[in-house]
Amino acid sequence: MRSKVLTVLLGLLLLGTTTLALPAQAHASPVVRMTTLGLVAGIDESTTTGTYSWLGIPYAEPPVGKLRWRAPVPHRPWPGVRQARHFGDGCIQEGRMFSPSPNGPHYDLDIRDGLKKPVGAEDCLTLNVYRPATNRTNLPVIVFIHGGSNMVGYSADPMYDGRALARKADAVVVTINYRVGVFGWLDLPGLQTVRPDDDSGNFGTLDQIEALRFVHHNARAFGGNPHNVTVMGESAGAVNVWALLVSPLTKGLIHKAIPLSGGFQFATPEQARDYADEFVREALGPVYGDDREVARRLRSMPADDLIRAQVRLGARIGDPPKVIADGTVLPEDYHAAVAAGHYHKVPVLAGNTFEEGKLFGGLINAFRPSDYDRFTMQYQFDPDRPSELTVRDFINDEFLPVDKPGGWNDAAQGLTDLIFTGIIHDSMNTLRAAGHRRLYYYQFGWNQQPAPFDQVYGSVHAIDLPFVFHTFDDGFFRFAFSKKNAPGRIELANLMTDSIRSFIRTGTPQHRGLGAQWRPWPHSMVLDADDDHATAVPGSVETEVHGR
Repeated sequence: MRSKVLTVLLGLLLLGTTTLALPAQAHASPVVRMTTLGLVAGIDESTTTGTYSWLGIPYAEPPVGKLRWRAPVPHRPWPGVRQARHFGDGCIQEGRMFSPSPNGPHYDLDIRDGLKKPVGAEDCLTLNVYRPATNRTNLPVIVFIHGGSNMVGYSADPMYDGRALARKADAVVVTINYRVGVFGWLDLPGLQTVRPDDDSGNFGTLDQIEALRFVHHNARAFGGNPHNVTVMGESAGAVNVWALLVSPLTKGLIHKAIPLSGGFQFATPEQARDYADEFVREALGPVYGDDREVARRLRSMPADDLIRAQVRLGARIGDPPKVIADGTVLPEDYHAAVAAGHYHKVPVLAGNTFEEGKLFGGLINAFRPSDYDRFTMQYQFDPDRPSELTVRDFINDEFLPVDKPGGWNDAAQGLTDLIFTGIIHDSMNTLRAAGHRRLYYYQFGWNQQPAPFDQVYGSVHAIDLPFVFHTFDDGFFRFAFSKKNAPGRIELANLMTDSIRSFIRTGTPQHRGLGAQWRPWPHSMVLDADDDHATAVPGSVETEVHGR
């Protein structure tokens, strides 16, 4: 301890600061902690939420200028005490339903005004830490990777508020920002260097790995155990979790995994390069000069202009390929890598909702209102007051009534199977074929939203997240949670949190409150609730929504 204090003091003097800052143990405040980069001062909510929080801690240098489309560089140390009381900006992205507000990293009605426009910032590589307001140490650590198709999302989304999860699971919870879209994944010849990481095109994946390294080096500063880190993610975040399980760069950084609604899903280098060629033409127009000149021009462009080019190109050919099987950061063939034992053999708790596809009606022209109007209707909906809204206000006539053959329920089931069922079966079966047996799976069936959302969305993609985080009061799904359905959903949320609390300690989600045995894959646990009570019923991967 004495040598560490002297080292810190010497470093501060060499940096020319007059602030004499001591490690957390020497401070009266429990929210001042010493990291490998310097001191951080967080938020003490011990008398309200029962937690301590540290927000917006930078884990890497801003990826701007020459660092745009480079592997993340660890952040330089800072002098004195860095205030960690406000979220960092979300990473620059195309505005969508799950993007931050144009006004900053928060959720509000103005999100609708940012749709299809640049929001966020390039200087965005920050993370947030939450823990119970206790003196306990050696707590399990959960690192959460947000979803958003690897195109959008931000760690400050109120749905990912880690305070309640940290308290109820008695864990250190970390939520992270990482580069998304064309800033996170781009494979251009002009960007190539002699450094394999830089050449991979997997900048968003490398951001996640750098955040895990920060957690490994600093978990003890926040009372966590660096040798018991669970990586959890949902949707694209789950795709990223699966990718991290087969990356050789995450050795020793991951000890358990909770991928929700996602699986192994890599792009090929050929797909990535084809997109990059199209992106150059869209962003620069007629291109003159060699590959290096193209890279120079792209790095000199305003980030907003690059997002606008991504939006224009997306209207023609779709989103950029993400999570590239480059052969360095990620294996060229994950099936072969797993079969050869080249993966992290850690316990896995995966999950899906029964009606994942109901979030993606836009893919089949099922939603009647525009995204702008749909977001507005949902944002302004009061779940505790009578409403005149009907299913027809949201779903086109072609898919009505919802329960007819080929109606909205059937169409959404087709989307669920197409987008989610196949990759989760492939991912879990790939590990099982390699001899992995500590694989667990849940199916989430809660659909007690006030009408008409019980039929428009039901047990839709991502609806399980507010149950995991106990974040019912704010965020995208706020319209779903009424006083009437509170007893059952809160009981269900507690069942889920208790399963996570058990899993991050023992590698199994089994706990007494389930009242049933949670058998490994290919079996499942079906988690559901009516307005009053929760249920946990053993099931199998063949369990379908109509058979609940």
